[in-house]
Amino acid sequence: MVTEAIDTKTLCGQLRLKVLDLYNQAHAGHIGCSLSCIDIIAASLILRKREQDTFILSKGHAAAALYASLHHLGELTDADLASYYLNGTTLPAHPAPNKHKGIPFATGSLGHGLPIGTGIAKANKLTGENGRVFVLMSDGETNEGTTWEAAHFAMQNQLDNLIILIDKNGLQGFGYTQDVLGDTADPAKWKAIGFDVVEADGHDVQSLTSAIDEVSGRPNGVPKVVVAHTIKGKGVSYMEDRLEWHYLPMTPDQYAQAVDDVTSRYF
Repeated sequence: MVTEAIDTKTLCGQLRLKVLDLYNQAHAGHIGCSLSCIDIIAASLILRKREQDTFILSKGHAAAALYASLHHLGELTDADLASYYLNGTTLPAHPAPNKHKGIPFATGSLGHGLPIGTGIAKANKLTGENGRVFVLMSDGETNEGTTWEAAHFAMQNQLDNLIILIDKNGLQGFGYTQDVLGDTADPAKWKAIGFDVVEADGHDVQSLTSAIDEVSGRPNGVPKVVVAHTIKGKGVSYMEDRLEWHYLPMTPDQYAQAVDDVTSRYF
């Protein structure tokens, strides 16, 4: 956790540039979903996670955003980032476990991060540890049956040390979430099964940290959800709210424009 005062807008701009650089060097996709959650990762992993806490990126296809953030924290080196996507790398397209301190589990097969997180939260309760568990999920991931099984387990076991962060950008692999299985990330659904729910602007770090602090300050035997309203591809004009940027790599000209967009907006 970073404790000194920082310019969060500049931080999020720097992280976006790192993400774009990673995708450019790899000529790979999943750019939009990384840009939609980078501010959430900054608020939780960089600014609020303590040593005893656990952070799980359940939406593993946004691994580049996690890698950029761990690099900022000094947990990954420049050489690590330079190996992204290469044969033999410890930083593949989806996070691989047991290679780096900040990546405890393999994720990317959607719906698995929350079950893992609830297990850790339950273990912390059993052993008397005061560590919180942050699980960052996509809104499309709330389609998964395992998500709701884990959610009910968390309720039944009063896991108020569990904080789910939902990147609610309204798009998933095959279309708008509303058109696939409906709005399964709707805050009302989480409230209906008993969760302590707070909504936040997913691109305002102050809004996000305030939401995390608010729910963390309520040890009421109820697990927490922060529904973060976001935009897929945030920060790059031609990527924003566009389904194709779940998949497409950038051309050199598109990369240059993306860097210009982020630079003009964040610095």
